[in-house]
Amino acid sequence: MRRIVVVGASAAGLAAVETLRRGGFEGALTLVGDEPRAPYDRPPLSKQLLASEWESDRLTLRAPADLAALGLEQRLGVAASGLRPDDRVVELADGCELPYDGLIVATGVRPRRLPGEGAHVLRTLDDALALRERLVPGVRLVIVGAGFLGAEAAAVARRLGAHVTLLEPAPVPLAHAVGAEVGEVLTRAHLDQGVDLRCGVSVAEVTGDGVRLADGEVVDADEVLVAVGSVPNTEWLEGSGLTLGDGVVCDEYCAAAENVYAAGDVARWHNPLFGVPMRIEHRTNAAEQGMAAARNLLAPQARTPFAPVPYFWSDQYDMKVQAYGYLRGHDEVAVVEGDLAERRFLAAYRTGDRLTGALAVGMPPRAIRSWRQAIATGTPWTEALGAAPAPSGN
Repeated sequence: MRRIVVVGASAAGLAAVETLRRGGFEGALTLVGDEPRAPYDRPPLSKQLLASEWESDRLTLRAPADLAALGLEQRLGVAASGLRPDDRVVELADGCELPYDGLIVATGVRPRRLPGEGAHVLRTLDDALALRERLVPGVRLVIVGAGFLGAEAAAVARRLGAHVTLLEPAPVPLAHAVGAEVGEVLTRAHLDQGVDLRCGVSVAEVTGDGVRLADGEVVDADEVLVAVGSVPNTEWLEGSGLTLGDGVVCDEYCAAAENVYAAGDVARWHNPLFGVPMRIEHRTNAAEQGMAAARNLLAPQARTPFAPVPYFWSDQYDMKVQAYGYLRGHDEVAVVEGDLAERRFLAAYRTGDRLTGALAVGMPPRAIRSWRQAIATGTPWTEALGAAPAPSGN
């Protein structure tokens, strides 16, 4: 290969270009990004940056000199607008065309929005800075969506003195992902901190005065944050022949077509460790998948399936949430250490007859690390529980 294009100046895209150079690729390498900034870290946007504990310069993933050392052509501030695989050309929104021999798609996701104008979203650095400016003591903030992003923003806003109303359509926030019992524990933390959490409500639109619920009630607010999930950025690939379906559909090697790979939030690939297709929107996965896609693109005769144990973390108030594995679609949750009531526990997750996930709240990192290996080796459920310490309560 003489020319490789990586579309997406993201954590996944950065990991890909660095891996390509480390792997010995000496040809032309182009990194395309729709934002004008070099790759930066997104998890702190809803945590340290929103709380004004960090400034934006701390989010930059690599110093300019380190990027320059990679010998990249950086096309920042211009989005990809089309792909012609037969011609091996990426089309850019400014009319330019980039020929390639190999392509890695790492275009990430964008926030879902609600009808109406004036609501904040939280995906980019500019989004976070705009919301941070409005989080003054006494401001009335409505957050639509009590997933991890909405919950983290709620925790920061309360700490800054905002009056927070958190609206969630599900009966228990995050129950689909972590189970009802664990979801209720996380819910109680928000209630104890004075958040007005309302579950089982749907928001019809954002208004000039706040939000209007599906039943017609208006919830007043000075500011509104919409955190109701995301949409993969695949529109530019329509008509390209690539299979699209809640992301770029890939095989176990992260390949979407000949010499075309995908990585990060936009990639839906078959994870052979769990035997299911998945699309993971977590920072660790983005970096790992960017590296895996680059290695497989460089060495097609020695490709390795990408079969990670996904990892994510969340900071809410004084709680540190950590999880390994694939928790969605689980059949059973068992508290194997600690106590739910004390918000200090470790829970294991069963899918079928095997251990597929573990989640810890308020526990030291070492408490959950051994569970990662058990998940990676497909440990049977009964064996995993037999090796766990007896919980002190439930």
